[in-house]
Order: sequence, then C-alpha cells, then structure tokens
Amino acid sequence: MLVVGAAIAVVRIRTSVVVVSVRGDSMAPALRDGDRVVVRRRPLARVRRGDVVVLKPPPTSERDGGYGTDRHGAGWNVKRVTALPGDPAPEGTAGAAPGERVPADALVVRGDNPDSIDSRHRGYYPGGELLGTVVRRLGERRTPAA
Repeated sequence: MLVVGAAIAVVRIRTSVVVVSVRGDSMAPALRDGDRVVVRRRPLARVRRGDVVVLKPPPTSERDGGYGTDRHGAGWNVKRVTALPGDPAPEGTAGAAPGERVPADALVVRGDNPDSIDSRHRGYYPGGELLGTVVRRLGERRTPAA
C-alpha cells in the first residue's frame, strides 16, 4: 500500500512541476542564462503580481510560427508579472492606451534586466500560454554549452 501511495505522489509531482532552463539574461541578476528553475504549473487565477512566470510571448509574426523565439529557438519566456487582468496597464506597455485595463486572460510582464524584451515591446502576454510560476532555482549556476 505504501508503494502505491508513493507512486501516486510521484505522478502528481511530475504533472504539477517542471524544470526549465533559462535562456538569455532578461531576468538578470536574479536568474541568468543556463540557470535551471523549478516551475509549478498554475492557472492564471493563481498568479500574483511580482511572481516570476514561464509563458509563451504574444504572437509576433507568421515567420516564427506566431510566437517570438529567442536566439536558442525556445518559445518560453521567463518574466516577472507587473499587472494582472483588470489592473491598470503600467505606463510603457506596448499598445496600451493611457488608463487602459489589462484584458481578461492577459498579463503584463517585465524582465528584471532593463534590456529585456517584454511587455514594453510586445504588449500583453496571453494568460492562456502560461506554464506556471517559478518556485526556485536549482543548484549552482551552470555555464551554457557553446
């Protein structure tokens, strides 16, 4: 019986958490290229301002399949949530009018690095493309392979 309970626990953990490798320095200094992070799958309703999230960026062009990809070809972005559905869109959000509210099923995100490509360039990120929230960084920083 104990083995069955342990097996169920392992399955639940594997379906609720994912390990993601960070590509790029948009979250520097908190997270850097090559870091690995534990991500807890969460629906948009359970995300809070200030959470670091993993999600796909908004559509940008037909050429890249509708999602912006980084120089490594990865479609996921790691960013910090600055506004949730119903919040006023922060100043500088691309495509947002002054006083506009963040639409339902959308987020405004920014990288910690001021040079990050984020909602200042891409506008609202789709909440339906949210993988989850970063729980913690794993181990020591690794140097990415060339």
